[in-house]
Amino acid sequence: MSFQDLTDEFLRVVENERGASPHTIRAYRRELKDFAAYLSESFGEQGSIARVEHTHIRNYLAVLFDRGLGKPSAARALAAIRSWFKWLARAGHVQQNPAVLVSTPKLPKHLPRVPSVEEVNRVLDSMEGDEEAIGWAARERAIWELLYGCGIRNSELVGIDMHDIQWRNEAVLIRGKGKKERFVPLGDAAAEVIRAYMPEREQRLQKAGKGALVEDGPLLVNARIRGEARLTTRSIGRIVKAIAVSKGLPADVHPHTLRHAFGAHMLEEGADLRAIQEILGHERLSTTQRYTQLTVNQVQRVYDETHPRAK
Repeated sequence: MSFQDLTDEFLRVVENERGASPHTIRAYRRELKDFAAYLSESFGEQGSIARVEHTHIRNYLAVLFDRGLGKPSAARALAAIRSWFKWLARAGHVQQNPAVLVSTPKLPKHLPRVPSVEEVNRVLDSMEGDEEAIGWAARERAIWELLYGCGIRNSELVGIDMHDIQWRNEAVLIRGKGKKERFVPLGDAAAEVIRAYMPEREQRLQKAGKGALVEDGPLLVNARIRGEARLTTRSIGRIVKAIAVSKGLPADVHPHTLRHAFGAHMLEEGADLRAIQEILGHERLSTTQRYTQLTVNQVQRVYDETHPRAK
């Protein structure tokens, strides 16, 4: 099999057997297609994958750096290559994974800027007081309430269907990475604004001839009710940014910013780290522990700015 054939087979396995997200599939395809092209140039179109050694992978990373790519991009490429060779070893195409001998480029630890509790509440309170925050505008407020109130990912938000909302249990069924499911609490504020949004949602679906989606369709529908009417992650990003800018927050606020804010603010208020991990759907506790760094940094900043002996 050619290098490209092997990458195509790997992508089919990742998509069909592992249940990876479309975003992961696109990222793997992009990284491995480029690496397969590099191998074809080095070994020929019909070259043997068994001939690839860790030195070839290191040379490929050097090529990426020569192209002007940064360390994060090279690290993503290496992660995809490692996963590919891990599968190649299991499938018997190679005897061992040469990528494990290649060190990941050291990345600077950039912690995301998280708006304060006061800043987020100011945005949500201003939306609540807006007379237009009924009907369709309630959809935008529901987006913010769910992203911040539930700590869910953008892709998880757009994937919520009406039957996923368990009103009696005050919870929402979330389908996370790898199609793993978890329940997250549905706060009173989020529940209230979802109910305010329901009449306009139903009216638009009925008008577009998609009444069948009223009970079991997507929670967040697009304005033109096209296709399955589901709002896209790109649209969510635009909506979150537009609201943030209009309410005085930085232009770099995006859906994941609200997820970070959820974790940091819960920790600040004394929530157990394991509980936050469960709600956020983190596989590793170390991922959740990033929020302890955020909190320490914020405390340090407040100290530096306010304590008379810190200056």
